[in-house]
Amino acid sequence: MTINLHIERIILDGLPLEAHHGPIVRAAIEAELARLLAAQGLPPALHAGGALPALRAAPIAIADAATPDAIGQQIARSVYGGLGEPR
Repeated sequence: MTINLHIERIILDGLPLEAHHGPIVRAAIEAELARLLAAQGLPPALHAGGALPALRAAPIAIADAATPDAIGQQIARSVYGGLGEPR
């Protein structure tokens, strides 16, 4: 199975990050989502493919000393958990 993952836009508002952390967080999100998809696959609702114009993800708690990589991984896990959930 081939999975094409495209994240058009990510808004990181209210996070303990500086502007130069954006690309690091984005790369961490993409890497963790790819890892989760490879390890656990797509939820059944997405097996036929499709685009998601929006996704409701669970809230995350970010530690004060969290690195941009760790924040990206947390975001990816929350997004993965929201895949296939009703919007």
